Amino acid sequence: MKLAVFGNPIEHSLSPNIHMLFAQQTNVEIEYEKILVPLDGFAKTAKTFINQGGIGFNITVPFKVDAFQLADQHSLNAQIAGALNTIKVDGKILIGENTDGIGLVNDLTKNLGIDLRDKTLLVLGAGGATRGILLPLLQQQTKRIMIANRTATKAIQLAKNFKPYGKTCGFGLEKVKHDPVDIIINATSATLDGQMPNIANGVAKNAICYDLMYGQHTPFMHWAQNNNASMVVDGLGMLVEQAAAAFEFWTGRQPNTPTVIQKIMALNA
Repeated sequence: MKLAVFGNPIEHSLSPNIHMLFAQQTNVEIEYEKILVPLDGFAKTAKTFINQGGIGFNITVPFKVDAFQLADQHSLNAQIAGALNTIKVDGKILIGENTDGIGLVNDLTKNLGIDLRDKTLLVLGAGGATRGILLPLLQQQTKRIMIANRTATKAIQLAKNFKPYGKTCGFGLEKVKHDPVDIIINATSATLDGQMPNIANGVAKNAICYDLMYGQHTPFMHWAQNNNASMVVDGLGMLVEQAAAAFEFWTGRQPNTPTVIQKIMALNA
């Protein structure tokens, strides 16, 4: 099975390591490569890969919306997010899926043992990463999801879009109160620049703080530890879990993720 991950940049991607471990575990023969895609060349690169026998591929930044536009069919997750991270080639039909939110929920509930029912969540950021995780989180019967973003109007609009699926509200980062919440998820790109969104410190007290970033101790994680969070976690488990959902989407085989997470953590140490 010819598989790949498309992105720009792409060299840092752990996806080939993860999928090769899944393949060994499930006795599926695959080849999985990293493909650096020109910023204006996603559709052309995808068509070339498919013509060469590719049966599926993952998509990372900045091509998740391009992938959505390329796909012929979309899962509900992909439709709601307006972006996707996985495409399966079915004859001449390209089927799009977004496994990011599934991966996050599986990491929180299966690996970390967190029950999301009746929990109040604060999500920092209102970009593509947040769009990809909101529906699976709401489907866990959360009490409320608050979205805080530097540009308040973006958070408010996103919250409105997801109102049919659960209780949501949106506001600017400056409106975050000191009142503690159950879970804080950092979905901003600010930590890439070594920055922490400027929010009230009290909100972190006894909260589970989860950064979608992985591979480094981020400013958000540092902030959470300094402000009495009960648990501080990076997104490595989510990375493996979203990959597992994509692998199952392509192959019909469900990998055992905890052993792969341990191996990837060791590799990434």
